[in-house]
Amino acid sequence: MEVNIRGKNVGITDRFENYVESKSEKIAGLLPRAQAFEVRVSRKSDRSPKSGDLVEITLIGPGPVIRAESEGGDKYSAFDMAYARVLERIRRMKDRRKDRRGRGRTSLGDAASNDFDMVDVTPAPLEVLEKVAAGEAPEELAEGDAQYTPVVIRSKEFPEERLSVEDAVDLMELVGHDFFLFVEHESGRPSVVYRRKGWNYGVITLSEA
Repeated sequence: MEVNIRGKNVGITDRFENYVESKSEKIAGLLPRAQAFEVRVSRKSDRSPKSGDLVEITLIGPGPVIRAESEGGDKYSAFDMAYARVLERIRRMKDRRKDRRGRGRTSLGDAASNDFDMVDVTPAPLEVLEKVAAGEAPEELAEGDAQYTPVVIRSKEFPEERLSVEDAVDLMELVGHDFFLFVEHESGRPSVVYRRKGWNYGVITLSEA
């Protein structure tokens, strides 16, 4: 596995490189087919080093990309926290795969007919669907974001991915996002899975008019 370390407004010392490379050995052991372990370090303010460092880690396949980032008082503490998140996402990915071993894929229709019991996903309640239809952010997505306002609109475009509900949840967890947009592979409908409290998830799908 290739290890790449980049710094922005912060020096990357041999000591830090050796530290990262020693930690990457565990990743290589957990995911022997991993191709690259990329670490990006940036200082929030080059004039005030005490403001802290940001470390972003990207683990490249084969398979889904795993990402994590964290801020700390220095690059070592920031790296340790981001690294711990990567390990947790790898563990959760392996646990989910182990739990599903021997089972087939679950379609959105089958999951909905069984109240999503077999995929550990909780359907979005009616009030959430009504808020989304009205253009408001569900509490689960806006919680903790005191700056949220429907006037601020950020636009991103991604290639279409046809996935099962379970695969969409897996990818959402691997990249560390709170929601994930996809196309359900059997129905062909645009859908969103999102994280609720604890280990619960919600799913929103568009029905034909």
